[in-house]
Amino acid sequence: MTADAPITQDVLTIPRKDLPQDGRANLLGLSRGALRDALIAAGTPEKQARMRTGQIWQWIYHWGVRDFSAMTNLAKDYRALLAEQFVIALPEVVSRQISEDGTRKYLVRIAGGHEVETVYIPEEDRGTLCISSQVGCTLTCSFCHTGTQKLVRNLTAGEIVGQIMLARDDLGEWPEPGVGTGESGPRLLSNIVLMGMGEPLYNFDAVRDAMKIAMDGEGIALSRRRITLSTSGVVPEIARTAEEIGCMLAVSFHATTDEVRNKLVPINKRWNIAELLDALRAYPKLSNSERITFEYVMLKDVNDSDEDARRLVKLISGIPAKINLIPFNEWPGAPYQRSDKGRIAAFADIIYKAGYASPIRTPRGEDIMAACGQLKSATERARKSRAQIAAETAGQ
Repeated sequence: MTADAPITQDVLTIPRKDLPQDGRANLLGLSRGALRDALIAAGTPEKQARMRTGQIWQWIYHWGVRDFSAMTNLAKDYRALLAEQFVIALPEVVSRQISEDGTRKYLVRIAGGHEVETVYIPEEDRGTLCISSQVGCTLTCSFCHTGTQKLVRNLTAGEIVGQIMLARDDLGEWPEPGVGTGESGPRLLSNIVLMGMGEPLYNFDAVRDAMKIAMDGEGIALSRRRITLSTSGVVPEIARTAEEIGCMLAVSFHATTDEVRNKLVPINKRWNIAELLDALRAYPKLSNSERITFEYVMLKDVNDSDEDARRLVKLISGIPAKINLIPFNEWPGAPYQRSDKGRIAAFADIIYKAGYASPIRTPRGEDIMAACGQLKSATERARKSRAQIAAETAGQ
């Protein structure tokens, strides 16, 4: 806990449960095919491998069971064999912070001692989990706190899907026998957004594999329409996302000219607005998604004029879209200010009158630095003073 992240309610520190250091392989995050191969290599007869894969898959991802001895539809000697060779190990929850508005932020430690943040946002009609795909980020978007932390490494598929599972643990929503699940059952965690730390499309394979697990009907069973991947504009991977994942797509857009977007979202220097929009026009057709979400952070006197709003409407013409307007969430040393409420409302009105949904996002979890653009590992924050963060930002 640091001065940068005041806690208004509980902080739960969860004791570490060290993983066995005996060479056992972790099954978490393996695709069905990889799980089958691992079971055969461990001694499962090939004729039984498909059935055993399905059984173990359901225990892990439908019931949330990680103790092989509790997998009661498997023979005792087979359960013992599995326990000798495998573990089912989630990332470690170091701490949980709860905001005044009910938002939960988890500090999660992964292999190598690295840390990421995961945020659960409860709402009346849904519960959204914002998950991370990388430790740090390469994109250095100038309004984003995560962008001030250098990229350390990509997360594995197990570390990505593990964030979903640890949140379900905390919410206590693994199904009990005889209780419905999936779209027909109780869902505190009903939606996933890949909007945490990192650029998901720079870790495509692991993100794809994790989301396939999340969407699997015999496991976590979330509809693809309840999963949204947010990219800053990695154009070559957008069509691949439609073909291999098929989830909803959001784009960190944030500007209506290349000059401004180059400063806010530097990846624009590689794939400019015109190239990005060409890729997005093809996406709804490829993935059968309903519409693209354009994320637009409102920065005072930078991108919030009426002219910007009109230009945005022209740019996205022909793309099924909605525009999420995001009041800037401030962080220590940030070089920008949030647009005034009246300015945001006027911007939204222009977009709405042009025929596009333009909801203004209500900031959530600001008191625990869990709002959009504020995520950064606590240990990284603790190493740096406000002056150091401001100096880094000024130099970008």
